[in-house]
Amino acid sequence: MTYINDLSAMILAAGRGERMRPLTDKLPKPLLKVGGRHLIEHHLIALRQAGVRHVVINTAWLGDLIEAALGDGQRFDLEIEYSHEGQGMALETGGGIFRAMPKFRSERFIVVNGDVWCDFNYDFEDSEALAHLLLVNNPSHNPDGDFCLKQNRLVTDCAEKLTFSGIGLYHQDLFKDCSAAAFPLAPLLR
Repeated sequence: MTYINDLSAMILAAGRGERMRPLTDKLPKPLLKVGGRHLIEHHLIALRQAGVRHVVINTAWLGDLIEAALGDGQRFDLEIEYSHEGQGMALETGGGIFRAMPKFRSERFIVVNGDVWCDFNYDFEDSEALAHLLLVNNPSHNPDGDFCLKQNRLVTDCAEKLTFSGIGLYHQDLFKDCSAAAFPLAPLLR
């Protein structure tokens, strides 16, 4: 198991939520409620239970509502910082992470999509890899999957792939050749 007390975590919360419209016309996806809590609150609670103390949340679409709902994180016994992308051009996942990296307090950091629900406990194995991803069985909306594992390495040329859950542990060196712009994460992982 890796460390966790010294790691920063990032919750991706900048997306527009097109597939959830009209629910997301006036409310960002991470603030939709599941089980009596906002989706993003489930992540904050799980991260805190795992020992994380510092969380960066990127925002764009209706980001002011996310910040108003969560504040500085004190009620979750966390320190929350925000990486505001503005409501204009979306930075995509890779660009959003890259923009927020100066706020991280550790070389390795956890990233979780703010619009998913899961019961993962953030128990990552020690690894020197640039990325450690949580893969799941393929849901109906992604029947072909994203990646498969061969000898503990991600590969894309295989018959049976699994789906990337949106939860990962990354090292800042993964982004060393990136620049401040909009870019997706998947090609970087491949």
